Amino acid sequence: MTRYLCAPDSFKESLTAMEAAQAMARGIKNADPEAEVRCLPMADGGEGTTRALVDATGGTMHTIDAHDPLGRPVRATFGLLGDGSTAVVETAEASGLALLKPEERDPLVASSYGTGELIRAALDAGAKRILVGLGGSATNDAGAGILQALGAKLLDGYGRELAPGGAVLAGIDHIDLTGLDARLKDVEIVAACDVTNPLTGPNGASAVFGPQKGASPDDVALLDKALTRFAIVVERQLDVRIADRPGAGAAGGIGAAMLSFLHARFMPGIDLVIEQSGLDEAARWADVVLTGEGSIDFQTKFGKTPAGVARTAKRHGKPVIAIAGHIGRGIGELHAVGIDAVFGIAPGAATLDDLLKHAADNVAFTAEQVARTLALGATMH
Repeated sequence: MTRYLCAPDSFKESLTAMEAAQAMARGIKNADPEAEVRCLPMADGGEGTTRALVDATGGTMHTIDAHDPLGRPVRATFGLLGDGSTAVVETAEASGLALLKPEERDPLVASSYGTGELIRAALDAGAKRILVGLGGSATNDAGAGILQALGAKLLDGYGRELAPGGAVLAGIDHIDLTGLDARLKDVEIVAACDVTNPLTGPNGASAVFGPQKGASPDDVALLDKALTRFAIVVERQLDVRIADRPGAGAAGGIGAAMLSFLHARFMPGIDLVIEQSGLDEAARWADVVLTGEGSIDFQTKFGKTPAGVARTAKRHGKPVIAIAGHIGRGIGELHAVGIDAVFGIAPGAATLDDLLKHAADNVAFTAEQVARTLALGATMH
């Protein structure tokens, strides 16, 4: 009896990670009804991480009223994992670039306040550990909005509270922490972060990520000056240097607030998901590991889900097969990181709409052929 572990990421725009895993399992069972199959949805710390970890642990999703980067009402979701005390928050959920039309992008005024509201809601739900996925933000405010949502006051030289956004940080003089949510002292915060950019300078949040959020060259200079001022105030108050700290520039500088005020521990996104999902134990159990995501190419080896799954499986000497909606160039490079074979699910010439519509059936069919091939190989020994 063969034991299969199905541990894919989501197939963007078509399948959640759990739906992809279940489709793989269906195909395997079609080929080998006696097979034992486990479904373990995965992610790499970016979009879809909350859903994957909630599904993997039998947790629950919670939706609240929050504010988008421009302060408008938005419904935003966080996850509570199966242990009942670990929450997952994605910065993109309430502070994401995807929430804005291209013409609305303005990092001078965009705020991370909504992410702070999600963290506060997680605290209200009893979380003692909060996992925060950094990425996809529309903001460049060094996490100032998060701090404001959690009760801190950012003040200018006259004691007036600053408006939302990154540009106003040029006038910051003091951060009043007397109202900061006291529950944060008893909570562990872990940030899923895959970038090492500092807060300021030519490799900082403003220069590297600002333009994609709508910043002009003049805006970049203004924002970098503002974040430099924020870093000076933080160092003066907390004796913590964040301007050149690796990761402080993540998600428009949200990494800086995470490091200095919330005392977060940083982990690569895929490593955090591997730790929380129990992948190591599941890979030890399996005879064969299937993984995959919507698109696989040579870049997959740089911290993407299939590479992380393969790395874990190879610690236990298990074969790894990846299934993808689209196969790009350079997949031969993936064999060196533990992915033994890659299969595309496209059945032939088809429109993108058809491929997305029939993704589950195509994943199942491909997994079935993989299982049939493995069974055939076993008879040839």
